[in-house]
Amino acid sequence: MNIIKERLKNGIITENATFVQVLGMCPTLAVTTSAKNGLGMGLAATAVLICSNVVISLVRKLIPSKIRIPAFIVIIATFVTLIEFLLEGYVPALYASLGLFIPLIVVNCIILGRAEAYASKNSVWASLFDGLGAGLGFTLSLTTIGIIRELLGTGKIFNRPIMPASFEPALIMIMAPGAFFTLGILMAILNKYRFRNAKN
Repeated sequence: MNIIKERLKNGIITENATFVQVLGMCPTLAVTTSAKNGLGMGLAATAVLICSNVVISLVRKLIPSKIRIPAFIVIIATFVTLIEFLLEGYVPALYASLGLFIPLIVVNCIILGRAEAYASKNSVWASLFDGLGAGLGFTLSLTTIGIIRELLGTGKIFNRPIMPASFEPALIMIMAPGAFFTLGILMAILNKYRFRNAKN
């Protein structure tokens, strides 16, 4: 039970891929124009993280160390392809919105990093929750950024009107600069909170 809590806390808070490690910036900045896109991308990455971590942990002793990275990429690419087909078949609108960023999950440094740093050295059970924690942390980050950008840029959250009719949307928030503004402000707030806690 302790390993479950530790892995989940590590992925969501302590080593959050977006706000702490600053990894996976390409999808973070590109797809978070809405909460739906952020959530969809995060869940797709979470599914790949969990499945690839489990499989890599299962076969870690069978893979020669010299070819471990290519082997990890093949395993990750297999699950990315499955997720891509599922999204295209069952959620075509989300698939169209995320576009090229779905196949690019294969080279996402978060997924390859968890495979190399954790799954290749630990048990299946621990690796499963490591993938879940990292995936949930990534999903929460993307969804939070997406909510803020969509709210300020369109007055909606998950495409539902939130702001009053008099609200003037700041269209820059759903453009590229809005992603940088939102990410920078959130990182500053979280770092201030983390440093304050560290001093205490």
